[in-house]
Amino acid sequence: MTTPPEGWEARGRPPSWFRRFTFAKYAETRDFLDGVAALSEELGLHPQNINFATTHANITIEGADQQEPGEAELAFALRVNALAATRAGP
Repeated sequence: MTTPPEGWEARGRPPSWFRRFTFAKYAETRDFLDGVAALSEELGLHPQNINFATTHANITIEGADQQEPGEAELAFALRVNALAATRAGP
């Protein structure tokens, strides 16, 4: 079983990782989401669920075929973390 990266929490059925990213203003949230979309296209891996509001985005990542998230999902989550770190916010 792959351990979720820093900031992500493991969830149950189906096995997944969840994280909320918080930003200071809507423009930062939208910029982050655009970055996640570009990253998803680049890696060919898309989050199972994304929802957002003015100053936050929730992302859920599942493994393929409802299996535990693996190395591909770990790489994706780490890149999302790095993306969030480049955005301003609390």
